[in-house]
Amino acid sequence: MKLQMHSIHFDADQKLINFIQKKTEKLDTFYGSILDGEVFLRLDKNEKNQNKLVEIKLNVPGKQFFAKHQDDSFEAAADEVVEGLRRQLKKHKEKNS
Repeated sequence: MKLQMHSIHFDADQKLINFIQKKTEKLDTFYGSILDGEVFLRLDKNEKNQNKLVEIKLNVPGKQFFAKHQDDSFEAAADEVVEGLRRQLKKHKEKNS
C-alpha cells in the first residue's frame, strides 16, 4: 500500500515513519483492496502531555476511511488510529459481503 507521510511543524524520524508504515500495512489482511493512504503527524500546541496527533486517511474503491487519535506518543496514537481503521474496514467488509 502506498502511504504519503506528512509531518506538520516538525520532521518525523525514519523509525517513526517505518513504524506507522508497518502498522498500516497490517490492515491489508482485513481488507485487501486498499488503494493508498495519507498519514498526518501533528504536534498540538497545548500544555497537556497528549500533544501528538495522528490522522490516517485510507482510500478503497468507492469509499474513504478516516481516523485520528491524540496521545502522549506518536506510536500510541498510531496504534489507536490503526485499530479504529481496522474496525471500520471490518464493518465495511461485513456489510458488503
